[in-house]
Amino acid sequence: MHGPVSIAWLLVALCALTGAYCLLRMRSGVEEQRRAAGGEALMGFGMAAMAVPTAVFTPPRWAWPVYAAVFGAAALRALWAARGAPHHLHHLVGSAAMVYMAVAMAASPPAAHHGHGGTGVPLLTGALLLYFAAYVLLSGARLVPAPAAPAGATGPAGGGGPAHWGDRPELARACRLSMGIGMVAMLLAM
Repeated sequence: MHGPVSIAWLLVALCALTGAYCLLRMRSGVEEQRRAAGGEALMGFGMAAMAVPTAVFTPPRWAWPVYAAVFGAAALRALWAARGAPHHLHHLVGSAAMVYMAVAMAASPPAAHHGHGGTGVPLLTGALLLYFAAYVLLSGARLVPAPAAPAGATGPAGGGGPAHWGDRPELARACRLSMGIGMVAMLLAM
């Protein structure tokens, strides 16, 4: 690695590929999975756009309030969805973190963007870092393979046919894990 610019490009690639995969997951036959994948695609592409090195592209000042508004709307949607399904609280925290980073970027001088200055509230940044670091560790642990299913079992829980690739929970977990890692990297750069 050659410093922050190469790290920023790796983060852009990770988030953009994750967002693209989440778009493909939107083809799932399960409506709840399609909705979750759409929110995760928005998050992946938003993170990729935020991580582009300023040497290549410096967003205009008006872009940060637009980011904050888009992810504020995503946070409200996640809050509404969390009423019936508490697992949406993670989407709420992720969207709120994106709003926080966008507001911090809007409030900082242009030279301080992308990790070159102290932006944000250290206590809030630290709390978000702790949350996402714990999330990454837990998500990584969930990806550890379980014991093999008995011979002849196919599909999820041994029933029916094989699962469609967009409906495989381990792929969705890997997607969320990579976005969690990206969020930790972005918060560390603040």
